[in-house]
Amino acid sequence: MRMLSDGVLGLLMAAALMGGGTARAETLADALAAGYESSGVLDQNRALLRTADEDVARAVASLRPILSWVANVQAVYPGSPLATYSVGDVQLGASIGLQGSLTIYDAGGRLLDVDQQKELVLATRQSLLDAEQQILLRIVQAYMEVRRTGEFVALRQSNVRLITQELRAAQDRFDVGEVTRTDVALAEARLAAARSLLAAEEGNLVRAIEEFRAAVGRSPDSPAPANPASIPQSIPEAKAVALRTHPALLQAQHEVAAAEIAIARAEAALSPTVSLSGQLQLNEDLDESASVGLQATGPLYQGGALASQVRQVMARRDAARGGLISTARAVEQNVGNAYASLEVSRASRDAYERQVEAASIAFNGVREEATLGARTTLDVLDAEQELLDARANLISSEVDETVASYQLLSAMGLLTARNLGLAVQIYDPTAYYNLVDDAPAARSEQGEALDRVLEAIGRE
Repeated sequence: MRMLSDGVLGLLMAAALMGGGTARAETLADALAAGYESSGVLDQNRALLRTADEDVARAVASLRPILSWVANVQAVYPGSPLATYSVGDVQLGASIGLQGSLTIYDAGGRLLDVDQQKELVLATRQSLLDAEQQILLRIVQAYMEVRRTGEFVALRQSNVRLITQELRAAQDRFDVGEVTRTDVALAEARLAAARSLLAAEEGNLVRAIEEFRAAVGRSPDSPAPANPASIPQSIPEAKAVALRTHPALLQAQHEVAAAEIAIARAEAALSPTVSLSGQLQLNEDLDESASVGLQATGPLYQGGALASQVRQVMARRDAARGGLISTARAVEQNVGNAYASLEVSRASRDAYERQVEAASIAFNGVREEATLGARTTLDVLDAEQELLDARANLISSEVDETVASYQLLSAMGLLTARNLGLAVQIYDPTAYYNLVDDAPAARSEQGEALDRVLEAIGRE
């Protein structure tokens, strides 16, 4: 068997001995907390949520007056630019002024824009929760796979040691003429196969560790056994919870609401817009001038573009409604599938527990009988293999039960750091929104506070 590096072997042994009582065993909650705090995907989705928050701020800003300054310097040349002139003939003029405008009527279009952006913020918050669920479920699966493969490595190592003992016993009995060369060859073949399977399981453990590192952000630290999560007692109860709480479903609902508002916005664009404008100007002679105006505009004909836009947003609304229906059905289906997987894992665990108990009794009996000459080496090896398979199946069923319970939590929309009670600082999706929802100016006290918040986020 090809030897692994000392560092990898140390990591393999730490995982393989995870059930042997280490000084510090990492729990599933530890891994979930570490993955939650270090996830780049969560950081990405939080940034996208802040982007949606700023869309609300921009929509709120459109309700306010627009004020700008204007400075102008001009040179007036007498006659034609091609004519001959002196510098004294050039007249210089300068002015500075303020301009302001305010839309006072647009059929509610800007207010509808604010409402639509708020719905999209709520949808993006649910998208963040859905991403959080996927990340935490991946961590659960990676953690339990390290547990599974580590236990498999320990089983295969024990199997190699046991077959080695059987080979020595067969060789000793062959030396005194109690068995034939065939018994020794059978033990040698089984030992070679056991070493090959051990190497394969060590490779599986390396891959499981790499997946854990990708999901959590660091290597596993002697993962401890994990119990299944608490779940409802029936499928109808689980589905009822999912239809109330699953973030994908809530996101689809907010997207439908935003699409409904978009229709009203498109229809408002067909109405007139009334705006108030003013200007205050001071020229180089310190002469002041001021003007105030009221302007009304409205569409007459744009080649059917506005009507097309209304039909388009209606079609998007219909698509969002269809997405809501399909999402609700998918949520219910996922709950049913996860519950069925959990029930199968539970039944398998119970059956394999009984199989391990029976196989242990059988193996001990066959081994004792072999010492009395009533059983062959092949009988012992077969009994040991059956016991090994039973133990491996029991380990897998226990892992599958735990993973299935967390998959059910995810299908119900409850696999979040808050619901799991993880020892982390829970990200508050409303904190940034509350700082920007009234569109603070850059040099205001609130705007400077936002700058400090963004600088702190950038340093994390």
